[in-house]
Amino acid sequence: MSRAHPDGLVYDPVARGLHWFNAVLALVTIILAWCLLGAPRHSDARAWLIMLHGSCGIVILVVMLCWGGWRLRHRSPALRPLLTWFEVLLARATQAGIFLLFVAMPVSGYVSLAAAGKTLRFFGLVDIPPLLAGSGRLSQAAIALHLLGQFLIYGLVALHVGAALLHGFFRRDGILERMLPRRL
Repeated sequence: MSRAHPDGLVYDPVARGLHWFNAVLALVTIILAWCLLGAPRHSDARAWLIMLHGSCGIVILVVMLCWGGWRLRHRSPALRPLLTWFEVLLARATQAGIFLLFVAMPVSGYVSLAAAGKTLRFFGLVDIPPLLAGSGRLSQAAIALHLLGQFLIYGLVALHVGAALLHGFFRRDGILERMLPRRL
């Protein structure tokens, strides 16, 4: 179905592992956010969902920072000549947007809690105290940015997944396989 690539044209195992780990974390975080919509305000169930959602967000932030550090030292495989310059530009812009949003979302989520004077319990094990002065306005602004970021992530991830599927199933040019787990 697809062409095999020499090792220099695929992402290294660390980058692939971080990508897929983060994809699963993001999916879990989104599902938890959707579950929050149905949870009664001020209920134990809602508090539990917020704790899990925020904890997953913190893990995503750590993964993204590790991934960013990794990418600074390990370049991604070249997209040319497989893609046109415009496709490369679109791919890089989409990837950068996703990266920035996956950093900004946990930060805005934490700021919304911290500015409201709330502590984030990291998976119920460790308290992350509010490191900001209480500010209802800042908390509300962070919530608004968090909600906006949610829809931006949906759009960019849909574009990213759509492009991957286009390359994997229609163009069959090997672009999708660069990030898939390697077969043993």
